[in-house]
Amino acid sequence: MQLIKTVNDMQDVGRWFRGECKTIGFVPTMGALHEGHLSLVRRSKEENDRTVVSIFINPTQFGPNEDFEKYPRDIEGDLSKLSAINTDVVFMPETGEMYPEGFSVSVDMGAVGKVLCGASRPGHFNAVATVVAKLINVVMPHRVYMGQKDFQQTVIIKKLVRELNADTKIVVSPTVRETDGLALSSRNMYLNEQERKAALILYKALKLGEELVLSRGMDESGLVKKEMEAFIKTEPLAKTEYVDIVDAYNLAPVQRVIFAAVICIAVRIGKTRLIDNIIIEKG
Repeated sequence: MQLIKTVNDMQDVGRWFRGECKTIGFVPTMGALHEGHLSLVRRSKEENDRTVVSIFINPTQFGPNEDFEKYPRDIEGDLSKLSAINTDVVFMPETGEMYPEGFSVSVDMGAVGKVLCGASRPGHFNAVATVVAKLINVVMPHRVYMGQKDFQQTVIIKKLVRELNADTKIVVSPTVRETDGLALSSRNMYLNEQERKAALILYKALKLGEELVLSRGMDESGLVKKEMEAFIKTEPLAKTEYVDIVDAYNLAPVQRVIFAAVICIAVRIGKTRLIDNIIIEKG
């Protein structure tokens, strides 16, 4: 496994891979790797000749009151996990390498970055889009692998690639969950035992929404949201930030669940903010 820390070195390797007609799969991460990340790496290895994983905790996407300093870090553990599954390259730049002195460019994703999580995290998705655009230019991948759990992020990066004509394809894999349904997340390690049990309310609420639409024929989104919000309130440790049902392509809110839609939720369990979603296909 090759460890690369500079943009120039990573670009040299990317050019060499492409010059050898090797397809490149890329998994961008912020470290604290879990099975969800590793499943993306395995899929990339199956579908490409070479796989690159980046580990970079992007400071610009954290708000002033968010958890940048406390965000989970386990570089030694991450590298061990990636080596064990024969990852080809790990790109692990320092902040100054990605944002040299005088850096001032930003990608504006427009309305799609201002809804759902973007409503309470202004500028977050512009920062995400900017760093992913930079990483794509550095790694030069044929395919970029992302997980469905961060659904809004996948929609935004697809839009970024589509509208900037990037020479890559975004591949989204299903959310990886614990056996009891909790979506894997680096932030799960913030939860104590009681909060871990309480966090199951997210998946249970999503399954309730799915049942209301597909089994009980409730297609009015307002009613579905109301039932889900009431259910989440039954968990004392949970505080709902949002429950929304949106178009799977552009995240626009839907009044009725007729075509493919996504139920997206954000809930605080104690001090930990968790997100999850479920795709509903009806008709």
